[in-house]
Amino acid sequence: MADPTIEEIAKTNAEDLARSGKAAAQMMKGGAEAMTESNAASTAAFQELTKAYQEMAIKNARNLTAAMEALAKVKSPSELIALQQTLIREGVEAAISESQTIARLTSAMFAAAFEPMRKQIEAAQRAGQG
Repeated sequence: MADPTIEEIAKTNAEDLARSGKAAAQMMKGGAEAMTESNAASTAAFQELTKAYQEMAIKNARNLTAAMEALAKVKSPSELIALQQTLIREGVEAAISESQTIARLTSAMFAAAFEPMRKQIEAAQRAGQG
């Protein structure tokens, strides 16, 4: 077998560099697309989370108004104690429910934001193995 010429070696190296350059460009394009997708997904999820906070604030304001009106109508100490217990119980239940909703939406927001990047990383790992 004859030794490769300088031209053959240069041609092989140039082809390898071109393939590597194309692969790097493709990875950069995929990364940019993943960032765009991630941004869109996290924006939508953040808007949903913001809406949930707004709805919670409106609901809490209404509940506070209703509680103040109920307290103003109390006619006896025993009725006051019973109302306070009811208001406390309802407040705790609402707080637990709202915190679960906010936790779920926050988790969904982060999952939506990082899912495209996770897919891009997995694709890069598969490309590196193949």
